Amino acid sequence: MQIINNYEEYKSLEGVMVGSSPWHTIDQQQIDRFADATLDHQWIHVDSERASIESPYGSTIAHGYLTLALIPYLWKQIASVQNVNLEINYGIEDLRFCMPVKVNSEVSLQATIRSVNDLRGMVKVVVGARLVVRDESKPAYTGNVVFLYQFK
Repeated sequence: MQIINNYEEYKSLEGVMVGSSPWHTIDQQQIDRFADATLDHQWIHVDSERASIESPYGSTIAHGYLTLALIPYLWKQIASVQNVNLEINYGIEDLRFCMPVKVNSEVSLQATIRSVNDLRGMVKVVVGARLVVRDESKPAYTGNVVFLYQFK
């Protein structure tokens, strides 16, 4: 795990692939809970029987936004940003979904620090995010995640 204590330590990581998270399995229970939370109960996500027959993937698939919502959880398994008063998920840039994530797939976040800028007390960090799926040649998505930090 990468420990980051301040702006200078973050800045020294620009251009560095800081790591990959452990594998995380996206099971049907997690997909169903996400569907309940977002009120998105499209059959391709929640109806296993129908998806096994009608879906081109042969099973249910995770919501794209579920896979994005995993970024903070997976990121915290790659890096521990310490000595902060405030941390904000600020945005996502240049995101592309490359392939669906089938139920019971294992995913891992690969993170590269793209840029680190001091905005008069707030530190803006752009992290290149690539969600890989075990045994698949293409990632589920690629893009840049933007965090804001206020260090103590």
